[in-house]
Amino acid sequence: MHDTPLWSPDPGKAAATPMARFAGRMAPDIAGRTLPDYRALHRWSVADPAAFWSGVWDFCEVIGDKGESVLENGEAMPRARFFPQARLNFAENLLRRAGSEEALVFRGEDKVARRLSFDELRALVSRLQQAMRAAGIGVGDAVSAMMPNMPETVAAMLAASSLGAVFSSCSPDFGERGVLDRFGQIEPKLLIAPDGYWYNGKRIDIAGKLAAIAEKLTSASKVVIVPYLGEAEEVAARVPRAETLAAFLEPYRPAELAFERLPFNHPLYVLFSSGTTGVPKCIVHGAGGTLLQHLKEHRLHCSLGPGDRLFYFTTCGWMMWNWLVSGLAAGATLLLYDGSPFHPDGNVLFDYAEAERMTFFGTSAKFIDAVRKAGLTPATSHDLSALRMMASTGSPLAPENFDFVYEGIKADLHLASISGGTDIVACFVLGNPLEPVWRGEIQGPGLGMAVDVWDEDGQPVKGEKGELVCVKPFPSMPVKFWNDPGGEKYRAAYFERFAGVWCHGDFAEWTEHGGMLIHGRSDATLNPGGVRIGTAEIYNQVEQLPEIVEALAIGQDFQGDVRIVLFVRLAEGAVLDEALEARIKKQIREGASPRHVPGKIVAVADIPRTKSGKITELAVRDVVHGREVKNREALANPEALDLYRDMEALRG
Repeated sequence: MHDTPLWSPDPGKAAATPMARFAGRMAPDIAGRTLPDYRALHRWSVADPAAFWSGVWDFCEVIGDKGESVLENGEAMPRARFFPQARLNFAENLLRRAGSEEALVFRGEDKVARRLSFDELRALVSRLQQAMRAAGIGVGDAVSAMMPNMPETVAAMLAASSLGAVFSSCSPDFGERGVLDRFGQIEPKLLIAPDGYWYNGKRIDIAGKLAAIAEKLTSASKVVIVPYLGEAEEVAARVPRAETLAAFLEPYRPAELAFERLPFNHPLYVLFSSGTTGVPKCIVHGAGGTLLQHLKEHRLHCSLGPGDRLFYFTTCGWMMWNWLVSGLAAGATLLLYDGSPFHPDGNVLFDYAEAERMTFFGTSAKFIDAVRKAGLTPATSHDLSALRMMASTGSPLAPENFDFVYEGIKADLHLASISGGTDIVACFVLGNPLEPVWRGEIQGPGLGMAVDVWDEDGQPVKGEKGELVCVKPFPSMPVKFWNDPGGEKYRAAYFERFAGVWCHGDFAEWTEHGGMLIHGRSDATLNPGGVRIGTAEIYNQVEQLPEIVEALAIGQDFQGDVRIVLFVRLAEGAVLDEALEARIKKQIREGASPRHVPGKIVAVADIPRTKSGKITELAVRDVVHGREVKNREALANPEALDLYRDMEALRG
């Protein structure tokens, strides 16, 4: 632990944040007590969830009918119901702004750049709404998009949700099987796809893949081809039941938008689990819970509002895309980027940040690490004076990368390491603008989230590792899983470990500051000699070495126990010789503990990862043990798995 925080909020600015104003409005009349700091505010938010979430609805000015009741079955998970009488529409809340100010700014690598005002976004949504309605899309129907992160994807989601349809998305780099494994389960009436996309400076043609998908996805009576490469007509001619976006919209002029107000839990999104251990789970999220959670996180935790320029580097296959687009409900301008974050080099996103006066920069821990290892220092190469907050997720942010953000990116910056997931389309733990940032720590639990760490016996623990749990209901719990009528899969996923308590599957630990450390996924936790070790603890040490680009650790069943095997991807020119092995073991022994030292270290050419960039320890563990990986399509680089099969180095 370090005695000095890396960043502390300016008291005057902290007092003016939406979170401080919210606390002032809640106390004492609603909370019945003073709420002098964040910890007091959080304690009240979980002690009286009905008053808290009702307060969020009012403070964030949700458009809709709230109803009389806020929470039914408030002690029951997963049967609790928030706002059971409410009626609202998600798109109506995101399209609350009008005018000539920028709603969306888009860059597709260095090939495409566009801007849409709030009025232009509303006009596009209106035309899409009319076209979807004419195509038979209505309440409860599914609309799927295999799309880049571009303005048409945002507009299609808004048009679908305005009609009460359910929206799902993935990125166009998914293979045929990966798309069908996802969209095939929910049987969309409409499929939206591009004519191709750019990645790493290359034109990527998807016409053949798209034709094969449309051939099998027979539920989609229409396939709409969005122009990106300028070849929409040619692609539409090759794809069954396809037409261009221009043809789809041609009969319709912008008109007054109509919004179908529906119950609070009406399905809004279907999100998909990574699917590396089987066909992806179809996780259904409700409109009201998603909206309230995102408003709370954007407005209160991130202080977002009109004038902010919000960026998150994400594809449409990661829940951070859903999180990003909700920024419209806070009145923020969305900065969209599609393509490689390293084309032509690692400065491209910082070039974007400077040019667009970005105020919020969201990315992954892996990106920050890669920028550091590339020797870039945006603090000296770019004007980031507008930037006030940076968020990191996808995997734990290593302590040295906390240092790098403040030394190499910006000294006066609210850095928020955040963690939650697809399962809740939101965060359990994240940043807050009222407290300091400590090296290596997530600042703490989100408002309204009764988060704790429990040991294997279901007892709360402090200062030691355990399971991340949430002991009370929250609005963005999934409404259901698709094709799970009895709810058995849903209950098994979250409530089987501890009855009536959400067990998230993260290996976590409280810190002395009231913050949290995430040590990796519990199902990837290592158990040598029966001691549980988080993989992130090993990565934090070994990835500090300049010779190591990336690492992955698994537990291998060996001679009646489990031994830690560490796979390392080496920097160009580096060799895994005895000297480097000794340095790796010394770094881990001294930085973590002797128990963390791997029994085997093996150099590999590549490390498999999901489409959202997360390394896949479970898939590698299965391959090493000779088990089949059931869904290679879920991986961005499935060929990397073959590197781990029948390894000579692991036989002795």
